Amino acid sequence: MATDVVRLTAEERGKLTEMISTGRRAASMLTHARMLLKAEAHDEGPPWTDPQIAEALETRVATVHRVRPAFVEEGRAAALERKRPTGRQERQRDGTPAAPWIALACRAPPAGRTRWTRQGLAERLVAVHVVPAISAEGVRTTRQKTR
Repeated sequence: MATDVVRLTAEERGKLTEMISTGRRAASMLTHARMLLKAEAHDEGPPWTDPQIAEALETRVATVHRVRPAFVEEGRAAALERKRPTGRQERQRDGTPAAPWIALACRAPPAGRTRWTRQGLAERLVAVHVVPAISAEGVRTTRQKTR
């Protein structure tokens, strides 16, 4: 049994029920709404346990463990919305044309090299102020798109 007890107001319960009945939201949001309704503590009996909710909604127990505290601590919006992945970095290029990149890559490579390396190209792009910062992986994906 979870320590975070979900208590819904009549308004919140109505909005969640309406959201589910219309079905015009993302599937994950509808599933999270169903979780909150099943996890609600009420007078008619004990709330569903996390494994019961996960089995009924065909999802993982970890998802229920994440949604219930999010609702109790941060509110309904935080419980319904999916969080953005934290492991990935957002792309830093903002759509600037690749022409300066290609022009630099077509020039003669640095002394002692027969061709540009991704790391060398990244360092040079930052040095000549084409971009504020870029990794070798960013150079690779851009070069791959512009071949």
